[in-house]
Amino acid sequence: MNGVHDMGGMHGFGPVVAEAHEPVFHAEWERRAFALTLAAGFLGEWNIDMSRFAREQMPPAAYLASSYYEHWLWGLEHLLVERGLLTRGEIEARVAALAAREAR
Repeated sequence: MNGVHDMGGMHGFGPVVAEAHEPVFHAEWERRAFALTLAAGFLGEWNIDMSRFAREQMPPAAYLASSYYEHWLWGLEHLLVERGLLTRGEIEARVAALAAREAR
């Protein structure tokens, strides 16, 4: 499959610079996004291939402007809505509530 997510080996993007002693997670939200994605997989509504495919559906501009775990979170949200487990409105309401709580 050719897409923005499959750019390995393409010319013009410069070298990949590995971060020395890079942690698996740079922020606590990344750890949570990863854990939620794995935990939600145990609902049995999708498999690992569907999870990856969901991440690959992210619009190219958004994909290039976001981080690795933002891709995972986007894919999880996509699957939850696609499978009827949550609505887009429910997700947006929760995000707004968390943002309001954080702003206090």
